[in-house]
Amino acid sequence: MAGFSCLRSLTSLELSEVYITGDELGCLLSCSFALEELVLTYCKEITCLKIPCVLQRLSQLVVTDCENLEVIKSKAPNLTVFEYTGGVVEVSIGDAVLDIMISASGWNVVHYARAKLPQMVPNLETLDITSSLATDIPFSPGKFLHLKHLCISFMVSAGAFCPDYDYFSLVSFLDACPSLETLMLCVTQQSVEHDSVLGDSSHLRQMPGHCHDSIKDVKIIGFCSAKSMVELTVHILENAVSLERLTLDTVCYDLRCSDGASKCSVGNMNMIMEAHKALVVVRSYILEKVPSTVELNVVEPCSQCHAVEN
Repeated sequence: MAGFSCLRSLTSLELSEVYITGDELGCLLSCSFALEELVLTYCKEITCLKIPCVLQRLSQLVVTDCENLEVIKSKAPNLTVFEYTGGVVEVSIGDAVLDIMISASGWNVVHYARAKLPQMVPNLETLDITSSLATDIPFSPGKFLHLKHLCISFMVSAGAFCPDYDYFSLVSFLDACPSLETLMLCVTQQSVEHDSVLGDSSHLRQMPGHCHDSIKDVKIIGFCSAKSMVELTVHILENAVSLERLTLDTVCYDLRCSDGASKCSVGNMNMIMEAHKALVVVRSYILEKVPSTVELNVVEPCSQCHAVEN
C-alpha cells in the first residue's frame, strides 16, 4: 500500500470513463481516509460499488450512468448527499443521508422511494426524483418524518406520459411527509392522453381528513387539463392549511422572451394547445378554491410566440 500513501490527503475524487473494476476502486478508497466527495461517471466496469466505513469524512456520493452497476453499498457513516443517475440498482447508503437525488431510467423510482426510503434513510430532508415510469403510489406505513423538500419529475422524450397514471395518488406521498414545506411536481411530455376534466360532468374526487399542516410552497410545472392533476391541485388548496404560494406553470420550456431571450423556446404544438386548455381549467376549477391567504401564480403560454387562434 506504500504506493497509495499520497491518497491519504485526497479530499475529492472524480472518475469519468475510467476502466476500473469495483474491487480496484475499493482498494483505492480504502486508503483515501480524507475523502469528502466521490464522483463516478460512465465507469462501465463497475458492477458493485462498496464504500468502506474507513471513509469517515465522505459526505457526498455522485454516480452517473455507470451502465453495468448493480449494487451500491455505503458504510461511510457521515454520507449526507447521494445523487444517482442510471438504471435499476440495489441501494444501501446508511441512515445519515439528508439529501437524495435519483434520476432513473427503466425504474419506477417514485414507487421505490415511497416503499423503501422511509426505513432506509429516516433522517432524509430533501428528495428529488425523476422517472419516465410510474404506477399509483402504494400504501406504506413508513413516513418521512423529517422531509422538508420534495421534487417529483415525470419525463418522457416522446409521446404522452403514462395515460393511466393517477396524479391524485400522490396524496399518499404527502401524507407520509408531515414536515414537508415545499413540493414541486414537474411533468414533461409531448402530448397529453390523460382523461381531461373539461367536458367531464362527474365530481372531482376528494380525500377528507387528510390535512397537510406544513406545506407552504407548491409548484406544478406542466400543469394540464388531466382530471387527476386538477384533483390533486384542489386537494392541496383545501387541505394544506399553511399554504402560502401555489404556482401553476402551464408551459415547459426554458427560454422565454419575457426573461430577455429573443424568442421563447420552440414548443410542441400539442402542448401549446394543452397549455391554453390548462388556463381554462384554472379559471373554471382552481380560482374559486384559492384562499385569500394564498398567492396564486399562473405561468401562461407566451402571447407573442405561442398564441393560438380561438
